[in-house]
Amino acid sequence: MFDLSFNFIKKIKRNLFPFYKNKKLQYVFNKLQDGFPNETIAARFVGGCVRKYLSNDEIDDIDIATILGSNEIKEKFKNTDFKVVETGMKHGTVTLVNDKLKLEITTLRKDVKTDGRHAEVEYINDWTTDSERRDFTINAIYLDINGKIFDPQAGVNDLRNNNVKFIGDPQKRIEEDYLRIIRFIRFKIMYDSKVEPTTYKAIKLNLDGIKKISKERVLLELYKILDIKNFITLNESMELKEIFIQIFPEFENLSRLDRLKKIYDYSHLNRNLLLAGLLIDNKNNHEYFGHKYNISNSVRNKLNLFAKNLIFINENKDFFNKDLEKNIYLYGKSHLTDLNILAFVINKKTKLKEFFEKFKKILKCKTHKFNIDGKYLIENGMEEGALMGKVLKEVEEEWIKNNFNISKNQIQKIIQLHSN
Repeated sequence: MFDLSFNFIKKIKRNLFPFYKNKKLQYVFNKLQDGFPNETIAARFVGGCVRKYLSNDEIDDIDIATILGSNEIKEKFKNTDFKVVETGMKHGTVTLVNDKLKLEITTLRKDVKTDGRHAEVEYINDWTTDSERRDFTINAIYLDINGKIFDPQAGVNDLRNNNVKFIGDPQKRIEEDYLRIIRFIRFKIMYDSKVEPTTYKAIKLNLDGIKKISKERVLLELYKILDIKNFITLNESMELKEIFIQIFPEFENLSRLDRLKKIYDYSHLNRNLLLAGLLIDNKNNHEYFGHKYNISNSVRNKLNLFAKNLIFINENKDFFNKDLEKNIYLYGKSHLTDLNILAFVINKKTKLKEFFEKFKKILKCKTHKFNIDGKYLIENGMEEGALMGKVLKEVEEEWIKNNFNISKNQIQKIIQLHSN
């Protein structure tokens, strides 16, 4: 009930105080408009921020399209509170940054030549022509600083009907940038709409083109897909599932999503947990994925820890029982609740009742904090030096082994062992 009320209040606030009323945004648009007559619109919001505004979703990124060139934008914001970052000058893009806003501003353009990865562009001042080079109708809706919509591709109607549709010929749009296939999957999952036969055929014909795209761009899009709440329903669309598995053959365990749905309300899903649930198996599939996409060390370490502890769970029946307090101390409650989810999702023999029993046990379990430090050791006869870290580790291990208890006398004995 609280969530419903909270979301309703947020929706009312967004309607009464739309994002474009922000004073800093008003300042930016006034700067961009300065020198142009009123009938000439110098800048409009475009893309995700407009789509999310119209859908009453949370707005995170703000993109602005403008008839000004990058150097003109730089000149206009010289000696202002905004720092101009040259994020993509050769593509006609700069980023304005201050303490509260980050705005990506791109000059109107049309594609002159494309090879499926890169495009040669020509800068223009025609809003309709700019819209024609964009990917989907729902991403080609423009909004001015007064809240007036400009919708040359009828994207508002498609958005209202959850219809994700390429602008013009799907084949041509895909050939301009093969990454659009993955973006299409992302938006289809987000808006829960069916794939029309013409688009499905165009995608199937161009799947090989994804090999031309850098692994970094593909991984970034994959992460965005995994962050979508509706990703868990992927198996409900045969077409989307088929395209997804052809692009990402490492995800051969998609059937596990059906098990995950059973405990969805208790899972606090996150990207790393999804990756672990779909990749970890007895073939070290997660290691291959990590190597192929050169994932960050942070993600790699989390997947490896999940894999290691899933083996421990199978080998040690006391992992969630007698050793629970110790494992919570070593890895934290969050990691153990995630492990319980993974164990249920991966092992089809695990019953719902077992999952919930472990879940409650983890939540109720006592947590411990190791309060002994170097200062305490010195006060109890330890000399400062290289051995202190080793002694502290031994004291901690003894403390864990003795059910999170250790006497002063035991600590002094360990210190004496290393003092001789």
